[in-house]
Amino acid sequence: MINKFRNWLFNQPARSNNEGKHKQVDGEKSAILPKALSCSLENNVAMLKQEMGHSTDYILRCWNSEHGHPLLAVSFFEGLVDQQLLTALLEELTAGIRNGAISDHNVETWLMDHIPIGSITCLDNEEALIHAVLDGQVALLVEGSPKAFAASISGGAKRAVEEPSSQTVIRGPKEGFTEDISTNIALLRRKIKSTDLHIDSRNIGTYTQTKVSVAYIRGIADPEVVIEISKRLDSIHTDSILESGYIEEFIQDGVWTPFPTIYNTERPDAVAGSLLEGLVAILVDGTPFVLTAPVTFFRFMASSEDYYQRYDLASFLRIIRIASFFLALLLPSFFIATTTFHQEMLPTTMLITLAAQRETTPLPALLEAIIMELTFEVIREAGTRMPRAIGPAISIVGALVIGQAAVQAGMVSAAMVIVVSFTAICNFVLPAINMSGTVRLLRFVLMLLAGSFGLYGVLAGTVPILVRLVSLNSFGVPYMLPIAPFIKGNLKDLFVRVPWWKMKNRPVMYGGANVKRQTTEHESFAERAGEHGKDPMA
Repeated sequence: MINKFRNWLFNQPARSNNEGKHKQVDGEKSAILPKALSCSLENNVAMLKQEMGHSTDYILRCWNSEHGHPLLAVSFFEGLVDQQLLTALLEELTAGIRNGAISDHNVETWLMDHIPIGSITCLDNEEALIHAVLDGQVALLVEGSPKAFAASISGGAKRAVEEPSSQTVIRGPKEGFTEDISTNIALLRRKIKSTDLHIDSRNIGTYTQTKVSVAYIRGIADPEVVIEISKRLDSIHTDSILESGYIEEFIQDGVWTPFPTIYNTERPDAVAGSLLEGLVAILVDGTPFVLTAPVTFFRFMASSEDYYQRYDLASFLRIIRIASFFLALLLPSFFIATTTFHQEMLPTTMLITLAAQRETTPLPALLEAIIMELTFEVIREAGTRMPRAIGPAISIVGALVIGQAAVQAGMVSAAMVIVVSFTAICNFVLPAINMSGTVRLLRFVLMLLAGSFGLYGVLAGTVPILVRLVSLNSFGVPYMLPIAPFIKGNLKDLFVRVPWWKMKNRPVMYGGANVKRQTTEHESFAERAGEHGKDPMA
């Protein structure tokens, strides 16, 4: 047995990433047709054993006719199929052979008529057969037939639909995406009950064969964006795709930029809302995070909850987020610059207080800020990696204890602890995790410039950031729309959100043909009451 395994292991031919797709002949590419299945059941079974090797979770069961001739075979991977449906299938096959219902002449017809499975696919080549088995389907092979049948009874352990952990809301749907792409597509179908919702799927990864689906609404999404995203996905040639982050790095615009050009979320309602505005979603099997593109900078300042509560409160919270973005980015830099180079900008009372605190501090303001920022980053990372039961306690207690001890020891000033703590809180206000990571990264660059050149250094660091923002694109869409270029109609859902009955059109930045969101004129009851001076319901 060991010698057979050694021979199989060391005699496997090497495969390239594009095997089965094309080869070079006289400098030109010519397609290779997949190898057809044999009419001999014995040859097909030998091929499967050769390809699958000696994996202990691989099951291959054969049945013989009453005359002892090979009749049919069933192939599957244990743990990838639904055990109840598999048991029903095997019982049906065994009973058909015992009572003589399945014979050498009618086996193929009998399978199509009596298999108690919903989805049956006919396969005619070895590559399709192997992929079906690896995908969690049950393959049925028949003696004398150059075809195989794949019964879709995928199962095994799957995580149930739960509340998203990275993007929580007080008011709104509580369901989140899971690691199963079929479940995620079903969640979108439940939100958008339209035949215009189109799903285009492909497998990426030589070894993982990860299913990647592109979702969009025909008539709303820009066809050029859909074509561009599909083109970039088809150009990926790698051995594995384990998470949507792989796809994001392969297809994103602006590789050398800290700003994300693709939005990721694990909320089905957020993806459905994006699709209804003309965006395109990319779902990857094995991860609950779905990508949406194209996006603009202001998309990262919005939350799903903005559209589930009153427009005035949602507008106030959105302004708070935008202000928190600038505070998280610039507050430590401004504090370092003013206390080091521009003390005359501070009120006299505040200047005296800060000077008294810095008398006992041996380190310059820049070094203080860097030490405190790095300390908070370490505490944040420790809280993330620690077990969930003690992670939050370590983060909060660690920050309080270390900050208080540093002030009492005279290592840092109390004002610096306040600035760094408030900056960290502002960073948590941002609803998009990838944008908050960008702010944390750029903050250190601006702090170094502020400690070296003062406010001139802050300005010298801010201008390139703004230039990069206005020059960045996301699949052909300017990153700073609708500010640069300026589009007046899109301001209704930018810094503030106007009432729903005022947003009659979709954002024009995504180029879809169907821009009408509301087909009828609508006024609020409050406006009609104000115009006519009476209750509109009277």
